[in-house]
Amino acid sequence: MARSTDRRRRRATTRARLQPGIPEPAMTTTPTPVVPAAPLRQNRNFSLLWLGEGVSLLGNATTAVLLPLLAVVDFGAGAGWMGALTAAAWLPWLVIGLPAGAWVDRMPPRRVMIIADLVAAVALASVPVAWLAGALTLPHLVVVALANGTCTVFFRTAYGRLIPGIVETHHLEQANGRMFGTESAMQVVGPGAGGLMAQFLSAAGGLAVDAVSYVVSAVCLWRIRPNGESHRPTSDVEPLATRIREGIAYVAHDPYLRPLTLIGGLSNLGLTGFTTLLVLFMVDDLALSPSAVGLVMMTGSIGGLLGATFARRLSQRLGSGRASTWLLLCSGPTTLLLPLSRPGWQIVWLIAGLFLVGLFVVSGNVIRNAWRQRYVPGHLMGRAITTSQVVNFGTMPVAAAVAGVLGEHLGLRPTIALMAGIHLLACLAILRTSLARLRDLPSTLHSPR
Repeated sequence: MARSTDRRRRRATTRARLQPGIPEPAMTTTPTPVVPAAPLRQNRNFSLLWLGEGVSLLGNATTAVLLPLLAVVDFGAGAGWMGALTAAAWLPWLVIGLPAGAWVDRMPPRRVMIIADLVAAVALASVPVAWLAGALTLPHLVVVALANGTCTVFFRTAYGRLIPGIVETHHLEQANGRMFGTESAMQVVGPGAGGLMAQFLSAAGGLAVDAVSYVVSAVCLWRIRPNGESHRPTSDVEPLATRIREGIAYVAHDPYLRPLTLIGGLSNLGLTGFTTLLVLFMVDDLALSPSAVGLVMMTGSIGGLLGATFARRLSQRLGSGRASTWLLLCSGPTTLLLPLSRPGWQIVWLIAGLFLVGLFVVSGNVIRNAWRQRYVPGHLMGRAITTSQVVNFGTMPVAAAVAGVLGEHLGLRPTIALMAGIHLLACLAILRTSLARLRDLPSTLHSPR
């Protein structure tokens, strides 16, 4: 009888479980163990990007030497043509920077980067072809510089959207540190490599090698398989002008992006101003040989390499906001060491200044770039990047022109000191913003008011 009663109870319980609206009895479950994320070195997508970018950055660093060498040695270009080459490299940021951000937000970033690499490769390859055919001209070199600069605008804009799609959020500082460190390392190696290429292959032949480096980058990008949301294009059908205004409004109204953009533009005005006169200052005022000039210039890149290496550790220890602020504040006074240099042992002030500027500026850029990639919504990333960079890079040709005029009338040392003072003021401006009071930069996405 008891067994029969037990069977009826079990059947009733089974029917109750099958009836809608009656929940199952609570069951004790074993919590799923948290699997730690794989280290960045095991990220195949990032490794491919890192490899391709390393080769491409080396090519870019050598191109910066080979194009001017080709213009001077083969065509006897003067200051006017050298200025045209430099302006052509930065002009695309002012002309197409804003629409490029809106376009990139509507396209897969990896595809944009591949096309940019291939177009840059074709542009650079046209130089040795025209040189061999005896048809190379100075206007041709200016057009190549303009094409290469245009490709850089699209590539850098798309890069900001691709990285969050292939790298875990907590690895962004480390990934950006490696990329900035690689860039600094290539800037150390590149000028020397460019000089050797010009000597043994000719400057035009060296540009053929640089063209191959862009093809290598394109192949590495082609093999990447993004797995995040940020690589997907948006489906907006709004007019281009509307999308550009949205990007400008986002940066202009954001309490964190706006001050960083303005500070970056003013800082670049000072940095580019004294950099424009630095080689002439070392040769005329400090009486350095060309080889010594190259060695001194390398110290800034070495500092940048170390800064990129330690940026992530510094961000973790101090907090991203506090580290960003202190790095800005430290980079300002270091530029004042440059005009203290004199011939002889006092060249140490120039070496120390360049090293510390590279150290503080690059490490701060690593932290802020990683934060921006977390903070800005994916559908606005391209427009936010180009809006900021139009301001940041747009001051650079202006700085070069102003420094040239002031250098003629005031002298090299006073102009360098003045430009260093502008950079210092830009860095101190961070104390007037809410960023200076943050231990960590905000990690949540912010919508403009």
